[in-house]
Amino acid sequence: MQSFLWWNAKEAPEGCQWSTMEHAGVSFPESYEPHRVKMKYDGKPIQLTSVQEEAMTFFAAMDPDGMHLKNPKTGKIFIKNFFADFRSTLGKGHIIKDFKKCDFEPVRIHLNQQKLIKKAISDQERKTNKDDRNKLMFKFGIAQVDGHLEKVGNFNMEPPSAFRGRGEHPKMGKLKSRVAPEQVSLNLSECAPIPRCDVPGHAWGDIRHDPRGQWLATWKENINNQSKYMQLAAQSSFKGKSDRFKYNKAAKLCEKILKVRKSYKTDLKSKDKEVKQLATATWVIDRLALRVGGEKDTDEEADTVGCCSLRVEHLHFDPNGEGGDNKEIELEFLGKDSMLFKQTIDFGAAMFNDNQGMGDKVYTNLKSFCAKKKQTDEIFDSINPTMLNNHLKQFMDGLSAKVFRTYNASRTLQEELRKTEGSNRWNRLTAAEKVAEYNNANREVAILCNHQKSVSKAQETQLDNLGGKLEQLKKQKKMLKKILIYLNKGNDSAKIPLKKHDEKKLKDQVAKKITNWSSKIAKMEMDLKHKDDNKEVSLGTSKINYMDPRITVAWCKRNEVPIEKVFSRTLRDKFNWAMAVLPDWEFNAKIAVE
Repeated sequence: MQSFLWWNAKEAPEGCQWSTMEHAGVSFPESYEPHRVKMKYDGKPIQLTSVQEEAMTFFAAMDPDGMHLKNPKTGKIFIKNFFADFRSTLGKGHIIKDFKKCDFEPVRIHLNQQKLIKKAISDQERKTNKDDRNKLMFKFGIAQVDGHLEKVGNFNMEPPSAFRGRGEHPKMGKLKSRVAPEQVSLNLSECAPIPRCDVPGHAWGDIRHDPRGQWLATWKENINNQSKYMQLAAQSSFKGKSDRFKYNKAAKLCEKILKVRKSYKTDLKSKDKEVKQLATATWVIDRLALRVGGEKDTDEEADTVGCCSLRVEHLHFDPNGEGGDNKEIELEFLGKDSMLFKQTIDFGAAMFNDNQGMGDKVYTNLKSFCAKKKQTDEIFDSINPTMLNNHLKQFMDGLSAKVFRTYNASRTLQEELRKTEGSNRWNRLTAAEKVAEYNNANREVAILCNHQKSVSKAQETQLDNLGGKLEQLKKQKKMLKKILIYLNKGNDSAKIPLKKHDEKKLKDQVAKKITNWSSKIAKMEMDLKHKDDNKEVSLGTSKINYMDPRITVAWCKRNEVPIEKVFSRTLRDKFNWAMAVLPDWEFNAKIAVE
């Protein structure tokens, strides 16, 4: 594949994403092969059909000590949902009625054995497996768009499984159904050949020719009844154009932000309830980086909220019971992907007031909005997300709550990086130490945007192993120091558990080892601190979606830090359009908006 410099290419016709598009459709997983290992119920082996066995195996594959089942809250939700769906596959009158009597251990042992067998395959088998994956990738993983080749992102259809979700998702544990070709619609140009469906006895559900859309295929999954899309990969021209436009729009907000803040500063004191709520919500989105929030279509969806859908129960005034002039509010609610947002905000802090008293006024407004309401009542009952986004558009075309998140994430990263670069010790830092400082700045953005992740068992094990290795290195260094003391005192070298050497040479070797061990210990301590600090924070989300990549590229160039130390190969390919910026590039309103 030749590189496609899309930023130098001719634009598609207005309102269209492409003129011609051809691809091979979706790759479906193989049908289930029963293993015939029986689970036990009340101590007795149970015979199951292939469909029932597959559903049962999804649960048996779960680690009992993993993040989903070990956590009392998520474990309870997971088991309840799984068992309800599992029983639906069993049908009425089946002997299995009580989850507590189910024993999945025989199947779990079998699956663990299969994992070990897969790990122990020969090099030839490993090469064959890789060749098979490459065949699929070359067939389904490349599309032809307007005469050039583009990589396809998710061309492999997700296999059926037990839905895991993130955070405390209320549907975790439910069984994800197998998607049939009849559920899939393909998007191709009219002149393109319709790809053959590789599943025997099946055909595509629909063929469309919609050049306005970037999607290649679409279908619905059963958990949330939401549409899923097969699209081009992150490094494609479609994604690159979208990303650059998004970051340029956020940069344009730099010249409008003072106007926005001046407006809501005045409107915070308005006597009109709607105007006051719009101003307060805008402040919350700007300064606390909350999502706008929206109404749910069904009661079955996760109870996730954003700014406009906050309820009285989500705000706890004066959580520590200090009284007096305390202006602290604890915000606690489930945000996107059911991730918990729980922060105590001091609205009286200088960072929120800046001699203008806005934080104090917002606190007063929130308290008045909550007064005389039930716990389940909405705080912003006079506005909705559409009204708020329409209100924002008066300041700038296309301005929305999401633009604020991108703007604040990018500005925060740039400001945090500038702080460290301005320190007296900066020029003495190694590249690895500068990367650690970059990660600290990245963490501030992740905290601002509430990008969290669950700590997996593998992460906990890795931290424990690193801690063990660090202690071992410290003990070895301590022993080396004792040996050097003996040598310097002129003690008989025969007492030292080393081979006989020239004394001076021996001293030099031990001193050199101590220096090497000190360097290893310092590096490992830094790695351990970094991993421990970031174990519950998702640094990748803000890198991928919210922080303008040109800030990072410019920072690496002016500080002589290799870009691969900060951006993975995937990110470097995704943001190839950002790699040519100069070292003094800055995120500001001067950026040309495409």
